[in-house]
Amino acid sequence: MRRANIIEKEMGGIGTLKDLTNVFESLASTQVAKVKSKAQLSQEFFELLWQRYTSIRIDPRKQITNREQDGNGRTVMILISAEAGLSGDLDMRVIETMQATYDPKTTDIIVLGSHGAGQLSQRGIPYIRFFQVPESDSYINVNPVIEAVLPYSKIVVFYEEYLSLGQQEVRSIDLVSHMKSMSETADGEDIISDEDTIFEPSLEQIADEMEITMMSLALSQTILQSGLAQAASRFNAMTVAEDRATDLLGEYTLEFHRAKRSESDRRLREVLVSIKKKKREALAGGNR
Repeated sequence: MRRANIIEKEMGGIGTLKDLTNVFESLASTQVAKVKSKAQLSQEFFELLWQRYTSIRIDPRKQITNREQDGNGRTVMILISAEAGLSGDLDMRVIETMQATYDPKTTDIIVLGSHGAGQLSQRGIPYIRFFQVPESDSYINVNPVIEAVLPYSKIVVFYEEYLSLGQQEVRSIDLVSHMKSMSETADGEDIISDEDTIFEPSLEQIADEMEITMMSLALSQTILQSGLAQAASRFNAMTVAEDRATDLLGEYTLEFHRAKRSESDRRLREVLVSIKKKKREALAGGNR
């Protein structure tokens, strides 16, 4: 049996770990609340922009899908991962989902997040561009990513979606189709044509710029969703770690008390043996 002072020292380390997991759990919970609020604001802004867009397009849902005809004929997959390795198994699941449909002959990969880039390299899967995941606490600038994917005919995004604090799932979306689905809750406005309004630059250029902006917003939404899922995953991991630390503390406390009792019993036996020895020595001296 281990000595009580060694067990007590290890209990101190587990107690510190339990306190740290509690702090990280609180931080993850706060992050979930903040990102959820940003996602709501982003959706509201998209709906407002869609209203303006529909007012200058005769048939916006048809017009916005022309990318398949105008692109380079290739598909680009955008993998959204974590910047660090604290996302549990989410990034691994995203990569496995992507691999099921990945064809290097017709598809290129762009990865967001250093953890995903590292996982792809370990698996020998090439990617053409790497970007750090924009911070969700500030303005999410996805313009460099959008510029990289604009030449492609099809844009597919793989990411983790937040369903609840205890449930996250891997999703893949066609970015253009996702833009259309985001617009379903938005109301259109009266059509504005170049017959009754002067546009500078041209109406087509303005509409194209709005499409790029809406594509950026749609991608930002998936980044926010991925951030939500990762924060929830960290929250769950810290909860499990805290519960495990609590269980370990209970086990160590029992072991500590057993060790203390064993040490007390051993000292008591040593005292009794010493007393008996002295008595025998005293009796032997008296007989002489």
